[in-house]
Parts: sequence; structure tokens; C-alpha cells
Amino acid sequence: MQAINQTGVSEFFLLGLTDDPELLLLIFYLFLSMYLVTVIGNLLIILAVSSDSHLHTSMYFFLSNLSFSDICLVTCTVPKMLVNIIAQDQSISYTGCLSQVCCVLVFGGFESCLLTVMAYDRYVAICHPLRYTIIMNAQFCVLLVFSSLFISTVHALLHTLMVLHLSFCTDLEIPHFFCELAQVIKLACSETLSNNILIYLVGGLFGGVPLSGSIISYIPIMSSVLKMPSRGKYKALSTCGSHLCVVSLFYGTGFGVSISSVVTDSTRKTAVALVMYYVATEMVNPFIYTLRNRDMKEALKRLNVMLPSFL
Repeated sequence: MQAINQTGVSEFFLLGLTDDPELLLLIFYLFLSMYLVTVIGNLLIILAVSSDSHLHTSMYFFLSNLSFSDICLVTCTVPKMLVNIIAQDQSISYTGCLSQVCCVLVFGGFESCLLTVMAYDRYVAICHPLRYTIIMNAQFCVLLVFSSLFISTVHALLHTLMVLHLSFCTDLEIPHFFCELAQVIKLACSETLSNNILIYLVGGLFGGVPLSGSIISYIPIMSSVLKMPSRGKYKALSTCGSHLCVVSLFYGTGFGVSISSVVTDSTRKTAVALVMYYVATEMVNPFIYTLRNRDMKEALKRLNVMLPSFL
């Protein structure tokens, strides 16, 4: 294959989930539905938290930021896929591809950090309830969110800048529905050892540290919950249970993506695993946080009353 400098690359080609024309229409409506449910569900959470003074606490502040991250993460990938299906065009520009890589890394990392911050918030609320409002004050909460976004942005820019130095071959087909970092690097004809080392080193650090932080936070939480009376125990388990479900889903599907890319040579199976990680997880999160949360249910009911009169 002929190597060409990155400045000569004009576009990549996203092969998507299938090359069967009969399935493309079904996939279009499926992903459109998932995208709309994700965006509307997370927007409702943001509106409910911002409009209800009872939800102006650190826990719901972090939850609204998680919903914002979910909207951005799914918007990085799905709209371009839908446009390509409608236009019957699999191409994505070089700039668009790298932007997609960066965007996915930013909001994927942001979500990972936010889940750890939310675990710490639950730790303070349950293990140090009398000092909760002092520790988790507004300034500290904003600092935690911006620190999480800053760290994830630096992480994303580091990978993206490393990709900018690669030269690519004439074979520019990506066997996924979006520009996934590892697949973009595989297309390079130049030396990619440093890129792969960075993926495993920084990726392991960026995934392992937040997960370890969540686990460490929940060890004293579980110990404190077991000592609570039945009523307090139920309320604590209700709020922690939702967060634990989201953490398990986020890291479980992420682990599944890593395993599928190692144990199988089928790019289609890996693409399906990526759908679960980058699309399905963001769609399910609003349901997890609202179905078992009485405060959120009441806020959504009030929001449902307010919206028609506002419109």
C-alpha cells in the first residue's frame, strides 16, 4: 500500500454496522429512536434539576452534568452515522474524523471522572452527614466538575495530537460507525508504537483510577449503610443503587468492548459492543436515575405541569 502524509488525507470511510441495504433503513430508525430518547431523557433531567429548588444540591448538580455529558457523547457519533445512511455516503472528512475522536475521548473521560465524583459525594453524604453541606459546597462542586472536564480534555488532546503526526495508507476504511481511536491508528503506515503505548498507559490510568476511586468510596459507604436503621438504609440504598447501576453499566460495557476487541477478529462484533458502550448506556442512564428516585419523579411531574403553560 502507498503511504501518504496526513496532510494529503482528505477523508476516511465509515463502514458502519452492516453493508446489507435492507438492514440500513432499520438501523437508521433504531439509532434515530435511541438518539432522541437519549437527548430528550437527559434534557428532562437537566430541566428538572435547574427548575426545582429542592434539587439544588450537589448530588443533582453532578447528575445534571452527567446528563449533559451523555447528550454530548451520543451527539459526537450518532448524527453523522444517520446523515451517512440517508446520503448513502460512508465518507467522513479527515478533520471531522479527528474531531470525532477528540470529542468521544473528552466526554467519555468526563463521564468516567463524574462517576467517581458522584461516588465521593455519596461517601460524604452517608459517612459524614453533619459536614456534608460544608464539604460539598457550591464552589467545591464546580471545581470538581471543571477539574474533571479539564483532565478529560487534556487526555483527549494528547491522543489527538499524537494521531496528527501519523501518515496514512490508501486504505482508509474504518469498520465502525464512528472514528474510534484504535481503528484510526491501525490505518496508519507510519510507526504507531508510541500511540499504542499511550493508549494502554493513559487509558489504563484514566480508566483504573476513577474506577478505583468509586470502589474505595463505596467500601465505607456499605459499612455505614449496614449500621443504619431500616428507613435510613432504604433511602441510602436507593440513591447509591442508581449510581452503582450506572457505574456497573459504564465500566462493564467498556470492559466488554476491550475483551471483544482482543478475543474476536470480527469487526462487526466489536462494532456492536461499541454501540452498547457509546449509545445504549447513555440512553439507559436517565431511566436508572428517575425510576427509583422519588425526588426526580416529583420534579418531572412538576416540570410536566410547567412546560405546557410556558409553551
